[in-house]
Amino acid sequence: MEQKQSKLSILTRPLIAENPSLVLLLGTCPTLATTTSVINGMSMGLATTFVLACSNMAISLIRKIVPEKVRIPCYIVVIACFSTIVGMILEAFFPAIYSALGVFIALIVVNCIVLGRAEMFASKNGIVDSFLDGTGNGLGFTLALTLIGSFRELLGSGSLFGLRLIPASIPAIPIFTMAPGGFFAFGCAIAFVSFITRGKAPVRRDFDCGGCPMLGSCSGGCSENNDAKGAGVEA
Repeated sequence: MEQKQSKLSILTRPLIAENPSLVLLLGTCPTLATTTSVINGMSMGLATTFVLACSNMAISLIRKIVPEKVRIPCYIVVIACFSTIVGMILEAFFPAIYSALGVFIALIVVNCIVLGRAEMFASKNGIVDSFLDGTGNGLGFTLALTLIGSFRELLGSGSLFGLRLIPASIPAIPIFTMAPGGFFAFGCAIAFVSFITRGKAPVRRDFDCGGCPMLGSCSGGCSENNDAKGAGVEA
């Protein structure tokens, strides 16, 4: 049985040691697509933080009354509700950011960080812990996007938050505002976090059928297939 985490640990571990983007490698699509500038990356991260914190609390509240067979659709409806709210707020008060982020605001609904925390944490814990977990993971996601966005904007445009920092006489590197630069910056950020968290990052675990939500309706074929693959690798 896993030891229960303290509230401070629930909030702070996702910032660096278990960062959802740079350690667990979740939410890669918005990480690459919205970090062409610091403000876009930070805005995407904060929008996701709002959805994470609110949806975690709501799912924690309803976790005991939602039937097991329909829990995932129910969670998606809850997440979609808060994603719509944050999209409407951005469109009304920050239209430039809403236009820059585009479809990725709506795609928060299918962000694996949001649904993953709902299924793995909020559905099993109280409202306070769920709020802290959602906030911590959201801030960790925001930190990752801000770091990558800073790297890409500084090298690709010579500026941060739109303010010119590198003299115009020094040519920028436009590739950092494109997809290849995004992958390079993402890799550098992962390497940096891996370096500073040596020995502190979570150890990858092997999951057997005991933790599978489909265990009751499964014939065990996946376990047999995994055993066969393992035997093939050993051979």
